[in-house]
Amino acid sequence: MVQRALAAIATTARGIAAAIAQTVRGTGAAIRARARIVWLAAAAVFLFSLAAPVAVLSLARKPPDSYTVNAWLSRVPDYLASSEPWSQKLSFLSGMAIAWVSADNPGEGVEWSFVVDVPTLFRIAASSLIFGTYFALWSYRRRQGAACFRAARPAGIAGAVTSVVGLGTGPCTLAGCGAPVLPVVGLAFTGLSSGTLALFSAASSIGFAVILAGMAIAIAWFGWSAGARAATS
Repeated sequence: MVQRALAAIATTARGIAAAIAQTVRGTGAAIRARARIVWLAAAAVFLFSLAAPVAVLSLARKPPDSYTVNAWLSRVPDYLASSEPWSQKLSFLSGMAIAWVSADNPGEGVEWSFVVDVPTLFRIAASSLIFGTYFALWSYRRRQGAACFRAARPAGIAGAVTSVVGLGTGPCTLAGCGAPVLPVVGLAFTGLSSGTLALFSAASSIGFAVILAGMAIAIAWFGWSAGARAATS
């Protein structure tokens, strides 16, 4: 009985390993064959993710008054070469602001601000590569003659657009008033109650995670099917 169970586990493990290898092989082949699509789609999503929040807040609240790049960025090489412990360096750099856009409110200080820090930039870059890989795989499988879902490309575009709701900002980020971080679209409607905004914030975070999970599943499926096609050709 034990030997049968161990044999079944070993067989399952080999099947999983083979499926993973097939998925990686198919994804790699698609990326190599559609490298241009990967980078074009990733660049489009990256730029859209940076521009859309500013556009939404400018239209819903007021146009920005200042665009600022962190002047301390020029000192990063010197800081890395300093004698500070690496744990402290990584802790500081991992949350460092890179640039921000803000609109002033004469009576209250800051109307809104969109801060691009290291975590935000990393999340945008990671999601952009996910969408770039998704579109490359979709194009690659379609070129192979696969019966890809007709809604696959529109779904990917919709996912790229709606992923912006996961980007957060705060109405008083620059003023340090302690206001909670809100999704960009939520900040456009800060006249709502705090409970509604909290619910909106949670829903946008969950939606962002669901979108990326769906893209990851689609990538795995397309990669697996592309790998199967390559193995039989």
